[in-house]
Amino acid sequence: MHIILWVKCMDKKDKESNFNHLVEINERKTLVVSGVKKLESFDSKEFFLESVMGYILIKGQDLELIKLDTWEGTLSIKGKINSFNYLDNGGKKAKEESVLSKLFK
Repeated sequence: MHIILWVKCMDKKDKESNFNHLVEINERKTLVVSGVKKLESFDSKEFFLESVMGYILIKGQDLELIKLDTWEGTLSIKGKINSFNYLDNGGKKAKEESVLSKLFK
């Protein structure tokens, strides 16, 4: 199964500049995301990044960073993809709470 999500958005600062945000998941084994602004953190179970559409949290098993192109804003990951979530209402705060909840389990 091959899933592709494509979103075209306008930059709030410059209405003339267009950004493309594309998410492509192939058989839960590979993931490609475009429109990536910054990779905040990652390990073999979790990737946390900022995109033009907000913060994204990707969870899985044996996740590996294949390619990060900061010039084009693309990110490629391989491994078993278990979840892909956009974090609304302050993504950093939600991520920090997630890390703290792991510490106190």
